[in-house]
Amino acid sequence: VRKYTCWKNKTVVTGFILLGFGNRPELDSLLFLMFLSIYIVTITGNTFIIVLMVANRHLHTPMYFFLGNLACLEICSSSNILPKMLLSYLGGDRSISVNRCFTQYYFFGCLAAAECYLLAAMSYDRYLAVCKPLHYPSHMNGKLCLQLGAASWISGFLSNSILTFLISDLDFCGPNEIEHFFCDSFPIIKLSCSDTHVAGLVTSVVAGVCSLPPFLLTFSSYLYIIITVMRIPSASGRKKAFSTCSSHLIVVILFYWSILTVYVLPHHDTQISPNKVFSVFYTILTPLVNPLIYSLRNKEVKEALKISRRRQFFRLSWFWLG
Repeated sequence: VRKYTCWKNKTVVTGFILLGFGNRPELDSLLFLMFLSIYIVTITGNTFIIVLMVANRHLHTPMYFFLGNLACLEICSSSNILPKMLLSYLGGDRSISVNRCFTQYYFFGCLAAAECYLLAAMSYDRYLAVCKPLHYPSHMNGKLCLQLGAASWISGFLSNSILTFLISDLDFCGPNEIEHFFCDSFPIIKLSCSDTHVAGLVTSVVAGVCSLPPFLLTFSSYLYIIITVMRIPSASGRKKAFSTCSSHLIVVILFYWSILTVYVLPHHDTQISPNKVFSVFYTILTPLVNPLIYSLRNKEVKEALKISRRRQFFRLSWFWLG
């Protein structure tokens, strides 16, 4: 299915086709079940984290405030990409209108940038808690938490506005097949019949500005945290703290490594389409594992979960006995 219209003797694309992971209909059912399972687990896990943190007063701390924001961001990010993928594998229709494609790209870029800033804020919070424990209550107060959280969201949504405008202003004369499983900048730019040098350059610059400084701040914070943890006299304390920090750092490295590889490293004409494997890391796998890595392994979350179970048990017992 090709969607073109003729306007002033020039063919204009009115819709795109997302090629996804290849034209192999025999794999559509398997991919549908796999991505549906990932989406359900992602939404359920992140929603559970948000509900647990809102309902339990013991988790009303800066750390869990940022975790709640991260969970909300992951829900939005997954819901921006996976439902369209699921529909394409379920019904076989991989077409998407131009407006919907640019809308999907806009929210993807905004949410990805917001996650970079939010991860940096979370790492700074953990740095103060571990390396500056005496100053932590006065530094990381409620006002600063709100400012960092709001700045992450606002900066993310503002940063991608210019890029979306530049890309949407390009001319598309055909072909209209996007070599990706969602609408992303470089695959869309590759299809344009306009001069794409400025759009490609600005994409790399904005991606670098949104990812490199937060990455350096996040990496430096965790590096100081690990150094501080290694000075803990107790071997069991060091092992426990290092296990948590290393898990966080692994997720952060995978997230930034995939984004920097796709958007910041130089792209030549034969390599302008991003590697889909890298894209899977920051669009699908990161929202899936973040609730497990950042929340469910924490002692406070486990205790809050036990308390919630006890309360639910007593409520059910009172209901049946009453």
